[in-house]
Amino acid sequence: MALMDFIKKQFIDVIQWTESADGVLSYRYPMQDMEIQNGGQLTVRDSQVAVFVNEGVVADIFGPGLHTLSTRTLPLLTNLKNWDKMFASPFKSDVYFFSTRLQLDRKWGTPTPITIRDKDFGAVRMRAFGIYSYKLADAGLFYKEISGTRDVYTVTDLDGQIRNTVIAALTAAFGASNVAFLDMAGNQGLLADAVKKQMEPLFARMGLGLDTLVVENVSLPEEIQKQLDTRIGMNMIGDMNRYTQYQTANAIPIAAANEGGGLAGMGANLAVGMGIGNQMAASMAGIGQQQPPAAPGGGMGGGGAAPAPGGSPAPAAAASPVDDVMETLEKLHGLVGKGILTQQEFDTKKAELLKKLA
Repeated sequence: MALMDFIKKQFIDVIQWTESADGVLSYRYPMQDMEIQNGGQLTVRDSQVAVFVNEGVVADIFGPGLHTLSTRTLPLLTNLKNWDKMFASPFKSDVYFFSTRLQLDRKWGTPTPITIRDKDFGAVRMRAFGIYSYKLADAGLFYKEISGTRDVYTVTDLDGQIRNTVIAALTAAFGASNVAFLDMAGNQGLLADAVKKQMEPLFARMGLGLDTLVVENVSLPEEIQKQLDTRIGMNMIGDMNRYTQYQTANAIPIAAANEGGGLAGMGANLAVGMGIGNQMAASMAGIGQQQPPAAPGGGMGGGGAAPAPGGSPAPAAAASPVDDVMETLEKLHGLVGKGILTQQEFDTKKAELLKKLA
């Protein structure tokens, strides 16, 4: 009966692993009740490592190549089992294969904005995302610290841990860099290097080696981005007076096309816009200086214009160029309504008048 049980027992002569899917870091060779035949062949391919584990203890580690399993090639396992060096019987041991190739294009990002202190905007909430790559550097340490006795361990099992670690390192690196957010676009490489430097010891603790880390984008929340766009637009305007004239020229045809407003309403809106624009231009140009003191007798309560020499009232202020243009346009528009002028003739004349304002 014992002889029949021995004959029925299965032995393993060849141990090997071919990766059937991407992203597998650790694979446990299916042993079940089978035993490894002394003198069996172990095939470890490039970018692989094989680890023999005896009763939960890492016994031997094999790199790429073809290995014949014997007391000579399994010194640690032989010592653990207290076998004589000439043993010829089969043995049992858990065998784990680990992939040591680069795991590329792993993505990281901030699921919610992180709060950082910026010297331009103060405390702001920032988003960032990018990619990283890594590979297994120490199979024994990875088995002890991460994968354990699981049949399969994949890169997706690590993604959450690594992503949160990257975000913590990013927050610390951004705070220590003292680089303004507006300058960060040109310094994303330096930020990535700082984050990678902080991440490397954390990867090493897991038996991994961080190869690359890239910061692809950093951005602000939408409401702060709008304020930033407004600031950039104001810096691009430069000459406020020319900007006001440009806005006026664009507003005239829009108002003329508005049936409800008419040219009269357009003129009122234009005058208000020109007045505000002139005040802003004067303030920015530094011409809003203190006026000279009033002539004797011209106090706040006198009211009215100061008399001109000879006792006659001062002449009224001359009409502004805008008023002249608006008056002319209104008259021409009336001629269009009466059929005296065509719309094309009116548009041509209007363009000439608006050109004078510019």
